[in-house]
This record gives sequence, structure tokens and C-alpha cells, in this order.
Amino acid sequence: MANKICHKHYAHPFFFLIYSILVLIPFITTTVIDACMDKERQALLHFKSYIHHDPDYPFDDLSSWTPEYDCCNWGGVTCNNHSRVTSLVLFANNLRGTYLGKADNWVNAVSGLKKLETLDLSGCNLWQVKHPYSHSSVNSSLLSIRTLFLDNNNLNSSIYEWLFRLTSNKLEYFDLSQNKLDGIPKYLGNLCSLTKFGFNKNSILVNFPDFLNNLSGCTSLSLSELSASGSQLTGPLSDDIQNFPSLSYLSLDNNQINGTISEKVWQLPKLVGLDISSNFLKGAIPENIGNTNIPIINLSNNSLDGVPLEAHMSNHSGVESINLRSCKLGPRFPKWIQKLKNLTNIDISNTRISDTIPEGFWNTWPSRLTYLNLSYNNITGKVTDVLSNNFIGPSIIDLSSNNFYGPITNVPSMLKSLFLSRNKFYGGIFFLCQIDSEAVEIIDLSYNSFTGRIPDCLWNFGLLSVLSLGNNNLSGRLPGSIQDFSSLEVLYLYNNSFSGELPSSLKNFTKLNSLDLGANKFSGYIPVWIGERLSQLYALSLTSNNFFGTIPSQLCQLQYLQILDLSMNNLYGAIPSCLNNLTSMVQGRPPYNNVHYLPSDVRKPVMYVDHAMVRWQGSVREFSSTLGFVKIINLSSNNLTGKIPNELTDLHKLIAMNFSMNTLVGEIPSKIGQMKELQILDLSSNNLRGGLPSSMSQMTLLNYLDVSYNSLSGRIPSGTQLQSFEPSRYTGNAGLCGLPLSKYCPGDKELERPPVTHENMDEGKGIDDLQRWYYIGGATGFVTGFWMVCIALIVNRRGRHAFFHVMNSLENWVYVKVMVFTAKVRRV
Repeated sequence: MANKICHKHYAHPFFFLIYSILVLIPFITTTVIDACMDKERQALLHFKSYIHHDPDYPFDDLSSWTPEYDCCNWGGVTCNNHSRVTSLVLFANNLRGTYLGKADNWVNAVSGLKKLETLDLSGCNLWQVKHPYSHSSVNSSLLSIRTLFLDNNNLNSSIYEWLFRLTSNKLEYFDLSQNKLDGIPKYLGNLCSLTKFGFNKNSILVNFPDFLNNLSGCTSLSLSELSASGSQLTGPLSDDIQNFPSLSYLSLDNNQINGTISEKVWQLPKLVGLDISSNFLKGAIPENIGNTNIPIINLSNNSLDGVPLEAHMSNHSGVESINLRSCKLGPRFPKWIQKLKNLTNIDISNTRISDTIPEGFWNTWPSRLTYLNLSYNNITGKVTDVLSNNFIGPSIIDLSSNNFYGPITNVPSMLKSLFLSRNKFYGGIFFLCQIDSEAVEIIDLSYNSFTGRIPDCLWNFGLLSVLSLGNNNLSGRLPGSIQDFSSLEVLYLYNNSFSGELPSSLKNFTKLNSLDLGANKFSGYIPVWIGERLSQLYALSLTSNNFFGTIPSQLCQLQYLQILDLSMNNLYGAIPSCLNNLTSMVQGRPPYNNVHYLPSDVRKPVMYVDHAMVRWQGSVREFSSTLGFVKIINLSSNNLTGKIPNELTDLHKLIAMNFSMNTLVGEIPSKIGQMKELQILDLSSNNLRGGLPSSMSQMTLLNYLDVSYNSLSGRIPSGTQLQSFEPSRYTGNAGLCGLPLSKYCPGDKELERPPVTHENMDEGKGIDDLQRWYYIGGATGFVTGFWMVCIALIVNRRGRHAFFHVMNSLENWVYVKVMVFTAKVRRV
């Protein structure tokens, strides 16, 4: 009966589950503990015991390294199917790794992981380790490491003693980039399985021939990828390169390699990618370039010149991508490029070409090109409709900074980026409607003569990041379709004739970094949603429009804002005191990066450098590469009233402040000297009173100051900067005194006048005689000339009519200028 009862209870699903768990608990526990080999667990725990926790290094995967857990589930640890540790990655997603600066003997601990295949210790501060290993036996031949990353550790050549213990013939991928190595040891030339070697961004000079020589063992036969970009390699690219027949990719760009390019480079049988750009190579562009089968060639930014003979060019060349940017190809257009029929990528920008583009150029590569860059030359001619037939998508076209002219009628449908800026194109821009909305990311048509409205077809450009239409003759209201630019980062419409109020749909552009609508005819209030919704803005320019009303305090919420230009509008009211909340102008944050890198299908990403027009020291200047360093507030030429808020002196990182041409009152804030980064200060043409604060003498970087035409009084504070400006910067302030003005302050000792002597009197008499004869001669000459002109006009009828016609025209011109000037004065 008892057996039946038991059987009855255990037959129930719930009891069966409980019974199963109780039976399996010992097995599960044993399995969890035994999943990771005890010897490897102990080696890792020993390794951890030497690691010093640093709160500045947020990688905390080591918190899971505890004995009660399976080491195969520890952070950064990966095991194979047999529970043997095969990968140890202590590199976090922020290009910083676990701090190992005090991890002595870590090499010995790692060597205990006999099945370890991947070891990534990037950015772990290994340079600080004093004793990376003990001299106990570490047999590298027993290790299984195939991938080893030691980059970004500031290592010097002292590492090579312990590195020997981690390398074996099984090593396939080795990265020593971003260190301070002055060379490599010869034993790296004996790694017969090594296929990839990284030596990028090492900051110490290394002789390149010696570098190749130390890899010239069996490594030279296996190595397929050698990347040493951005290092300090010197010496020539010599014939020794022929000892590396397995090379498929060779990247030596941004080094100091000099001399000519060895012809042996073009004979490497497996080479498919060659980048030796931005070095000091010289001589002629190799003739072999036309016969090689290397698909990707980048020789840009070298002192190469000369024109290869077309006879040496083969229509069957394997070259697919050629980059000769900043080489000396001009002044004639390099027609030999048209012989390379397999090209898909062409970059001959900034190559001193000053010529008309060949007539058959656009027909050379039908439906093959994905990238064409002819920018920064002096090429003239029309861009024909055939342009749309050459490109397969998604493609990139850059014709900027040339002398192309005429209308644009057709463009490729699968465009990714279109750069046509700084040419002489004209006509409408409805050709943009031919572009496939799913591909385009950059459109730059600035600095041309395009006319008409923005086409309403742009509603579907959902991936567009940059729209630059500035400095054209475009007009009309912004289309309602513009609301769907959800990815837009830059909107540049400066200097057109756009009108109307800003559409509320702009508030959906939450990714905008730069908004420049200056020099147009926009009107209405400045919308409060700019401050509430466009939180990523670093540049906001609404200058030279017809905006009115007060400055919305919501703009103070833009914590990344570095450029605020609301000048030359009809704004009134007080300057918001909350502008001191613009934290980028208060704190020493890194300068904003105004370079936009966008992904592309070519070997390197497309780059767009944002630019802005800024009033600087009395004139408008364009900033581009240095724009990220500019921090300004310009509220000039409005109708602003009230005092300058004392809170603005908290903007310690501001470099330019312009409040001129308003009706501001009160005194200049006494703590303005705290703004020690200020280089430009313009408070002219207001109603400011009181004295110049003594703290201004501390503004040692100030190189432009204008406080003219106010009601200031008192002594100009003594200071090298304040006395170095022209007196005109202080004029219009009757109460100001002291240098550089000629007006003395009360109590100052006046200059002593020289005593009157007979010598002085004689000298003065001589001057009086000279002046008397000067006036007599001038009067005689005027009378003579006047009657000669009158007699000529009386005698010569045609001359008389011409003279009075000119005088009549001059009168009209003067009248118009006077009336315009009077109107401007009344407006101010």
C-alpha cells in the first residue's frame, strides 16, 4: 500500500518536478563548478588579484570574476565547447580597457591559459607595469594565441623582452598600434603564421627599411596585411618590398616616407590595396600605374608630378580606384585617366588643373562610377546631361570650387552626396527631385547663382544630414515638406531671399547642430521651440532678417550653443540674464567638432566641414576648419533696451561679445574682467554711462575694443591692452579721459610747452611765410583754371552739353545717397 501511495504521489506532475530538481541539484552543482578547469580558473583569479581598481576606468566586468561562478561566464572570458578559455578581452566599448597598471606578473598568469586564442588588452595602461612577468619558465611554443591586441598602451621598446613569451608560430593577427615604439625586434620576422600586423599611430621615428628587414624572415612570406598609418616611418619605399609577395593590403599613409616609389611595388602579385598618401614622396607619377592590376591606389598628398604617357596606359588595366589628390597633375587636364576604363572611384582634387574638361570625359565610364572628385581646381565647362548616365548608386559627386557653369538638368538617381558649391551654376534646383530619397545624405549647392524656390519634393529625404544652399538667389517660403528632415544635422540657407515666418515644422529637426538662416527676409517672432526642441544646436544664426519681438528666454536652454547671432533685426526688450546658462560658453569643454563624417561605399568616409559667416572685428568672415573654437554672442543692430546683465560675466569662455547699435543703458558690469578669454568687445553706439571698470585691465587677450558713442566718463583704466587701441574706439564719450585720448584727467600733469625764444620766433616766421606763398599760389592757380574751363565750355558746344549732363547725373547720385543715409540714421 505504501508503494502504491508513493507511486501515486510521484505520478503527479508537481511532485515529479520537485523530485527531479532534488535529484539533479548535486549534478547541476558539480557541473557548474567543474565547467571551467580549476587550473585556468586559478590562473585568472591570480591575474585579477594584481589588478588595481580605478574608478576612472568604468570597465567592471571583473566584478563577475568570483570562485562560485563558472569562469566561462565571467565578463570578457570566452570558452570553447570543452570549457577551455579561448578568449580574454579586457577592452571596453569606450576605447579604454581595464586598468592593469599594477598587474605584476600578468604574463605568467596568461601563459597558464594553454588554449587561449584571443587576448585583447587594448588601452589597459600596460606601460605602467613594473614587473610584467617573473623569470619562471614561460614556454611560448606551448601557447595557442592567434590574435593579440596590445594597442593604445603607450608601450616602448622595453616590452619586447616579455612580448617574446606571448608570441609563437600560431600568431595570426598582431596589433601594436598607438604606442611609442622606435622599431620592432627581429624575432617578429619568425612568426610564420602571421597574416595581419598593425603598427598604426606610433609616435617615435622608425626607419622603414629597417622595419621591413626585421620582418624579412618567414613572416615576410605569410604577411598579407601591413598597416602602419599615421606613424613616424622614415626613409624610402625601397626594393625590399619585393620580399613580401603575399601582401594584399599595404597602408603606409600619413608617415614621413620619402624618395621615389620603387617599381617593385607594382609587381607584387597579390596586392589589391595600396595607400601611401600623405608622405614626402617625390618624382613623377609612375608609368606602371597604367598597367598594374592593383584595384585600389592612393598616392594623394605627395609631391608627385608629371604626366604618364598615354601610350603606357592599358585599357585592360585592373585599376578601379585612383586617388591623386593634391599631387601636381595640372595645368592641363590629365586625359590619360580616360584610358583606365575600369575605374569606379576617381579623386584628382586640388591638383592644379586649370583647363576645360575634355569633351568625352563624361562618356568614358558608362554606368561604372561610384565616386568622382574634381574639387579645388580651376576646371571650366558645362556639366552635361551625360553625367547622370555614368554613375551607379549609391554614388558621390564632388565638383566644388571650380568654374563649372550653366544649369543642372539631370543628376544620377542613386546619389549619396552631391557637392556643387563655389561654381557658376544657375537656374532652378528642381533636379533634386530626381534623386532617390533613400540614398542621399549630403546636398551642398552653396555659393552659386541658383534661383527659384526649394522644390516641394524634398519631403521624402529622410536620411539627409546636410542641406547647404547658402549664398544663392533662392527665394520664397520654406516648404512645408521640410518637416520630414528627421536626420538633418546642418541647415545652411545664409544669404538668399527666403521670406515668411519660420515654419513650426522645423521643431522636429531635433538632431540639428547648425542652423544658419542669416541674410534673408525671414520675419515674425523668434520661436520659443528653438530653445525647447533643438537641444543639440551649437550654432544659431538669424542675423540680417526682419525678426521682431523679444529674445526668448528658452534659448538659454541650449547648453551646447557656442554661436548665437541675432544681430541686425528689429528685436527689442532686455537681454536675457539667463544667457549665463549657455554652459559651453562657461565651461572649458572641448571645442565642438564641426566635421561631419558620413559612411560611404568608398574606402574612406565622406567628410563635410560645416562653416558659418561670423561678424569678426567689424567685418564678416567665414569660419570653417576653426569654427569649433568660436564662441560668440552677437546681438548688435537691434532695439534692445535695459542694462547689460551682470550674469553675463560668468561666460568665462566667450571670445567675442557684440552689443553695439542698441539703446542699452546703465553701467558696464564691474566684473567684466572675469571674461579673460574675450578677444572682441563691442559696446559702441548705446547709452551706457559710468566709467570703464578697472577689471578691464585684466583682459590681456582683448584685441578689439569699441565703446565709442556712449555716455561713459572717467579715466580709462591703465593696462597694456586698453592703451593700445586707437582713440576712435573711445570717441563720442565726452567724459572719458586718459591715454590713448589726448584729454587729460583731473590731476594729470600737462605737457610742458617749449619756451619762446628768438630761434623759435624765426622758425615760426619762416613757416608763416611758407604758408602765405602756399595760399597765394593756390588762389592764382584756381582762378586761372576756372576761367580756362569756362572759356572752353563757351566755345565747345558738345563739351558744354557733356559737362552739364555729367553734373546733372552727379547731382542725382548725391541726392539718392543722402536720402538712403538719412533713412538708415532714422532707423537706428
